[in-house]
Amino acid sequence: MKRNAPPISFAGSQLGEARHVCAFFNSEDEQYRVLLPFIKEGFECGDKAVHIVNPDQRGDHLQRLAAAGIDPAAAQASGQFELRTNIETYLRDGRFDQDRMLATWHDVLVTAGERGFPCTCLVAHMEWALEDNEGVNDLIEYEAKFSLMYKGGRDPVICTYDLTRFSGDIIMGVLRTHPMVILGGVLQVNPFFIPPEQFLQELRERRVRDGLQPAAK
Repeated sequence: MKRNAPPISFAGSQLGEARHVCAFFNSEDEQYRVLLPFIKEGFECGDKAVHIVNPDQRGDHLQRLAAAGIDPAAAQASGQFELRTNIETYLRDGRFDQDRMLATWHDVLVTAGERGFPCTCLVAHMEWALEDNEGVNDLIEYEAKFSLMYKGGRDPVICTYDLTRFSGDIIMGVLRTHPMVILGGVLQVNPFFIPPEQFLQELRERRVRDGLQPAAK
């Protein structure tokens, strides 16, 4: 997954070496207005596209891609495009297992590179974390671990969050675990980002202090 690609023009800025992005939107229309040009350019460049959407958004997502001039059926048939639901992806067996999910994304991104795709664009709708399922409280730790695993990765990974649905605490946690952010439709370096090693150490110390995790021996 090591990056070997030039900067990408995206959301009014340049996506450079840091490619784990949290994207905050107030509506689906705003989200597609910002992301579709980037998504379309990736298809035209022959990049792999993996999109993770809410179960009730599959049809609308395909229609929006088609309206932008993308042929999703042909791209799916060729293996360039994968469309999955976030429930079946993140909540297999009705629970969220962050280690299983990290291994899944590692395999997806490595395999796409091995198959000759110049880049993989992963766009994931994160509303699955609002479900009342085992493990969803590990969301922020998972995002930090992804940033740690993915450091130096070549592929844009966009985690989209609906600002009207997530709490302020979750939004702040998300900000602390992504080096880049899209806010107000503009991509920018995230000033709230904390290096994942530091963030995970702080999380461990907090859990020990609160009696939720034994101290390291």
